Amino acid sequence: MKDFFKDIKSDKTITIAYFINGSLMIAIIIFILFFYRSLPPFIPIFNQLPWGEERLGKTITIFVPVAIAILILVINLFTSSITYRKIPLIARMLAAISVLIGILTFIFVAKTITLIL
Repeated sequence: MKDFFKDIKSDKTITIAYFINGSLMIAIIIFILFFYRSLPPFIPIFNQLPWGEERLGKTITIFVPVAIAILILVINLFTSSITYRKIPLIARMLAAISVLIGILTFIFVAKTITLIL
């Protein structure tokens, strides 16, 4: 397993991108846990649904976007470690996409929590 990520560790761009994304995920989780007790029992997390109770989810559903972003981070990490030897540009693009998803998830969670409070 150590050799599996050896190429990724040697590329500074990819290493920094995944480090930033991991830091963002930790910051999001800390941000949620800091405000979790003050959140109401139902929060408007599903904004694409029609107006009303369908948009609301239990408080624990605030972790759904974070879980999806972490899943995308892990998938992109493994995919970029596989494709790095053949096409390093694709690996860098996957790292950049992971950072973008992390930033957008942080903005989404922060906006949702500040909207409620």
